[in-house]
Amino acid sequence: MTSSDSDGPTGPVPTILEAIVRRRCISVTYNRQHVVIAPHILYTRHGELHVDAVAVERDGKPPRELKIGTYRLSGLGDIAPTDRDFFAVPDFDPGAERYQGETLLAVER
Repeated sequence: MTSSDSDGPTGPVPTILEAIVRRRCISVTYNRQHVVIAPHILYTRHGELHVDAVAVERDGKPPRELKIGTYRLSGLGDIAPTDRDFFAVPDFDPGAERYQGETLLAVER
């Protein structure tokens, strides 16, 4: 068994968890677009994993506004880490009712 440049677990969930801890953006394919997102929280809803994140780039262009969107993990493809850091958006509330009892990991405020 060989390891790549990372000694830890690989795959979508570990990549997202590491990105949340390190406050690093990830690159994904969503609705056939290349999107760079800043993941703020990974949680379950109706038994499925979701990530709330800010899209910082869509097909190489910045979005009109920076806002948190919800992405179902099963709808994301080509999940890969980036070297791009992010700051949590001020209106993100990891203690919001919608996350209670469902959160796997969130950025610390």
